[in-house]
Amino acid sequence: MPTASLNPTANPTIYQYGTPTAPGAPIPLRAGPLSLLFSAGDLRYITLGDTEVIRRIYVAVRDRNWGTIPAALSNLTIDDQGDHFTIDFDAQHSAPGIEFGWHGAIRGSADGALDYSMDGAAQTRFWRNRIGICVLHPASCAGDACTVEQVDGTQQHGRFPSLISPHQPFLEMRAIRHYLSEGQGGGPSVEVRFAGDTFEMEDQRNWTDASFKTYSTPLRIPYPVEIHPGDKVQQSVHLRLHDGPSTRSYPAPAAISSPAVVEVTVGAAQHDLPALGLGVAAGGAPLTGDEVARLRALHLDHLRVDLYPDRPSLEHDLARANLEGRALGVGLEIALHLTDAAETELEGLAALLERLRPRVARWLVFSTQAPTTPGELVYLARGRLGGYAPNVPIGGGTAAYFTELNRNRPPADALDCVAYSLNPQVHAFDRASLVETLDGQAATATSAAAFCEGKPLIVSPVTLRPRVTPGATGAEATPPAGELPADVDPRQMSLFAAGWTLGSINALGSAGVAAITYYETTGWRGVMERAQGTPLPDRFASLPGSVYPIYHLLADVGEFAGGKLQTVTTSAPLAVQALALAQGSRRRLLVANLTFDDQTVTLHGLPAQVALHTLDAATARAALLTPEDFRITPAAPVVTDHGDLTLKLPPMALVRLDSPVE
Repeated sequence: MPTASLNPTANPTIYQYGTPTAPGAPIPLRAGPLSLLFSAGDLRYITLGDTEVIRRIYVAVRDRNWGTIPAALSNLTIDDQGDHFTIDFDAQHSAPGIEFGWHGAIRGSADGALDYSMDGAAQTRFWRNRIGICVLHPASCAGDACTVEQVDGTQQHGRFPSLISPHQPFLEMRAIRHYLSEGQGGGPSVEVRFAGDTFEMEDQRNWTDASFKTYSTPLRIPYPVEIHPGDKVQQSVHLRLHDGPSTRSYPAPAAISSPAVVEVTVGAAQHDLPALGLGVAAGGAPLTGDEVARLRALHLDHLRVDLYPDRPSLEHDLARANLEGRALGVGLEIALHLTDAAETELEGLAALLERLRPRVARWLVFSTQAPTTPGELVYLARGRLGGYAPNVPIGGGTAAYFTELNRNRPPADALDCVAYSLNPQVHAFDRASLVETLDGQAATATSAAAFCEGKPLIVSPVTLRPRVTPGATGAEATPPAGELPADVDPRQMSLFAAGWTLGSINALGSAGVAAITYYETTGWRGVMERAQGTPLPDRFASLPGSVYPIYHLLADVGEFAGGKLQTVTTSAPLAVQALALAQGSRRRLLVANLTFDDQTVTLHGLPAQVALHTLDAATARAALLTPEDFRITPAAPVVTDHGDLTLKLPPMALVRLDSPVE
């Protein structure tokens, strides 16, 4: 990847998405009454009229640590005949030590039938946890009736789970029939039939994917499995429509791309704005004076530090966090990772606390030996730490994903708050999949509230890339020289990341989350670049000494710290996200375009006049290099039409609309 192509001044896509080129646009297709998209070997957003029936059909190759190996396509041919089509291609999954290739064939018929098959073989010896076709039902199916045909031919009538299911809702599957209207046996339904292996379903909302995934091979079969050159995997999926009127009388296929005008409506209901914080930058130097000044402008609530009392770095880590927290004027969210020698570790920590005297906002107590915090560890920590800061909440839960919290529910009665972390890339990495997870984030909070006895929910930290790999069966691979670490995403410094974070704050805040920790302070997992710049400028295209667009988003929200979130809806949430803030008589609406296309947006529920401020590829350089000047740039006054306003948002743009300051 030539360095020149990563010059954001010459290439606005860098500002928009952090990469030198935008992903290829998906191809819209029809299979009779069904509309869908083809993208990189996948079928996505299969829709009957206005109803999304299947979110995605694709092939996954996952290594022994559940890493997803992306595919490169070749020999692609598409024969689109308007109401039916055929697609053929070859796909190759390559990673260090892993080579797996397969031929894909997809057929869409005028009667609404879809057939997707893969015929693959390994070219190297490697260990895998899963290889095969996956089918995603959208999260909107939650609570809907379905019938599962099991491999022994029996029929199981049930429903997609409403709250997130901790374990597989359906096992030993040969087919699933999903009813598009209430009840079983009446009205249209969609049947998906599987061949080539035994399938089962998991509730992917556990990892914030907004879907239910049917996959092979069953998890009851031990993994990882060693694959040898020549080993074959052949599977197919067949989708059919049933029980409706003739295909000619089905509703016309819905528009899959964004509607001509996206409607954004601000409501009257309000929720508390979550307390927002950042994490201490891992492995970085202490904050400079300039960095402290910029971070103070975010009006943060707390600074998270992860402490491992069994490590020699304990005192250094706490001392550094203490200095930075004091400089920022915030308390520390201290995540304690205790081993089976917890009593000794807590005694040592207590002595260190007396010497350093940090201001603590909350304790999050985790066990390195258990997926969630055991009750006895909470009581032990309370006995050792309560004397230092008696009024500081002591929480726990999991340092990993909601999945672990859901499957191993902590003793909520012993905790002052319950915590879990999240990221949008456990299963997929593309733009659309990341945006889909915003709906899944809200689902985790709703489900957690159902079993956490009303205790405040803390989502900490939120990162773009995974920090941990629960269930890994081997050592994590070291990235090749010149490549980014696995926990770094080049989109961290992009407008897209700011828009995604906007959607995350709205999703979690509207679901009642009390506090959220996002990212880190500085560096390529943070909200601004260090003065010396990125270690890999040809992979991570930040500007030395600059802030990232996420910084401006957090500054916009931070100016309403302690305020409220107003309800806000968008008619195309996969394209446009919005966040409405209120504090006294002040109102602010933030709107983000999360696509590479211009979006025409009509806003409803605004005051008579607003001040408009835009952050996009055209204004990004000034905004990132001189954020202080950018933030005081006069906004354009705009008169609304009785509270309505139509705007054209450039690709990946973030706009701020303020009511006049009195």
